[in-house]
Amino acid sequence: MTGPKLGMFGGSGTGDTSGYGRLVRKVPLVGTASRPFGGYFDEIADALDAALVEQGSSFDEAVENVVIFRGELTLHVRREALPSVAQRLRDEPDLRFELCLGVNGVHYPADVGRELHAVYPLLSITHNRRVRLEVSVPDADPHIPSLFGVYPTNDWHERETYDFFGIVFVGHPSLTRIEMPDDWVGHPQRKDYPLGGVPVEYKGAVIPPPDERRAYN
Repeated sequence: MTGPKLGMFGGSGTGDTSGYGRLVRKVPLVGTASRPFGGYFDEIADALDAALVEQGSSFDEAVENVVIFRGELTLHVRREALPSVAQRLRDEPDLRFELCLGVNGVHYPADVGRELHAVYPLLSITHNRRVRLEVSVPDADPHIPSLFGVYPTNDWHERETYDFFGIVFVGHPSLTRIEMPDDWVGHPQRKDYPLGGVPVEYKGAVIPPPDERRAYN
């Protein structure tokens, strides 16, 4: 468990006017899977292990955790091994994950030392298979190697994840904000980012910030 989630968006005392302010629920983390994984998941692990051994590494050295949840395989990869794992997944004939569907940021404030997660969904068009890579880093050192060199289409996705979560993708050719203004302070999709507080002007009508519109008793 990562601890209780408060409200609809995980915020506390931040002007949550969604009507879910009193919602309290625990956020579970699924445990480590063990062999046999089942289905084609073992084939992916075996092929990746063989490819990494040729480079002087191994599956167990590069992957710190394997999670299978709702029929989906997630490999929790050590950040220093991410580029080589992604390269092998893309290039090996038995793997051929040609398509990376971007990168998503996740913030778990209670996961001490692993607060920021980057998630990469991969698709093999050749073999019609899917796998997910996940990398965890601490707030104090939010650096992850960029996958721009392996999957160039991750360019804007990494910029967006940096913009909203503050994850720094080392080696990205131009890691700048993509949605928020350049001088914006903070990263709006983190759980510790305050909700509301910024008035919006729309066609001459000024709408007060969410935390000033109404309150729920």
